[in-house]
Amino acid sequence: MDLDVLNMFVIAGGTLAIPILAFVASFLLWPSALIRIYYWYWRRALGMQVRYAYYDDYQFCYSYRGRPGNKPSILMLHGFSAHKDMWLSVVKFLPKNLHLVCVDMPGHEGTTRSSLDDYSINGQVKRIHEFVECIKLNRKPFHLVGTSMGGNVAGVYAAQYPAEVCSLSLVCPAGLPYPTDNKFRKFLRELKESERIDRIPLIPSTPEEMAEMLKLCSYVRFKVPQQNNRILNSTVVSLVMELRSPCCELQPGFCNSLRRMTTFRGWKREP
Repeated sequence: MDLDVLNMFVIAGGTLAIPILAFVASFLLWPSALIRIYYWYWRRALGMQVRYAYYDDYQFCYSYRGRPGNKPSILMLHGFSAHKDMWLSVVKFLPKNLHLVCVDMPGHEGTTRSSLDDYSINGQVKRIHEFVECIKLNRKPFHLVGTSMGGNVAGVYAAQYPAEVCSLSLVCPAGLPYPTDNKFRKFLRELKESERIDRIPLIPSTPEEMAEMLKLCSYVRFKVPQQNNRILNSTVVSLVMELRSPCCELQPGFCNSLRRMTTFRGWKREP
């Protein structure tokens, strides 16, 4: 084979091998970095920008698109151990002329987290109201959307500040009474009765706990890799733990909040 042709194949192979090796190394050593890059690209593609707002010494991290106009703005509140970027799959279907705001809930992602903060539903409502005032979102009524824990916060927020909310959308909100308890609510009720704060089912630390979490929370069943692949096992669990590390640090506070959701009996306006 001609030497020039051989050199060409070597160069081409090296060019392809470098990004592949970089991806594999990132997946094994820094898996969360790939997820963050993915969300960064998705935000950029959808025109979402990340900003910070401050209430005294408390920091709120949020993403937004558009500016306040004739149509009401939309504020979106995520659930426990999630973050503002979980709404990107919804944002892509919304008109680009709407003013959208997705905020990291207290103790999550880029928003301040402190073991001294109040992570009860009412405590989070107070913080979200501080955020709304920071960015002056309540100059006129806005649409409020919440899911899971964020749905509970959104419902109480609308009850306490009805003049600020023109409509309320709740997606699988926590805190509502149901005629029968599902397995997840039964688990939380048992947790409440046992007075245990050392473990939250939404923060797994092993592949088995992660499989149990997915069974409790997901309608679609996901298969978690088991011990036949220890490297992948460790990588997947490490990724989940790293992305949810803020909630791990504040586990007792959030655990108490999750307990209260099992006995919450409706939303009422404070006098």
